[in-house]
Amino acid sequence: MQTVFHLIQSDPENRKTALTIAENLTEDDSVDMDAIEVIAQADGIEPLKSDGEGSDHVRSLLDDGVAFKACGNTLDMEDLDETDLVDGVEAVPSGAGELTRLQDEGYSYIRP
Repeated sequence: MQTVFHLIQSDPENRKTALTIAENLTEDDSVDMDAIEVIAQADGIEPLKSDGEGSDHVRSLLDDGVAFKACGNTLDMEDLDETDLVDGVEAVPSGAGELTRLQDEGYSYIRP
């Protein structure tokens, strides 16, 4: 099974909840996960910034094998580049495009 989480909210509690749900999925022995990804765009990009609120949680999840991708359009709008992100976060051209591609590949979509 494969799941993609959509991180787009500005509310810090919502972002924390999304990351916690992803973490819970990594620890759930009742499902056989092949891949867990988090796509961040708009205000959801905050925890992926190297000094952003929630960045320690992102680092921990990366260590657990969760993949993180940042929307390139959002990075451009915020005048950020990959060096501003937590090590291991990948930039993709478009968050919406990446979400569409992953869903086409059979990923389940979750937007907390």
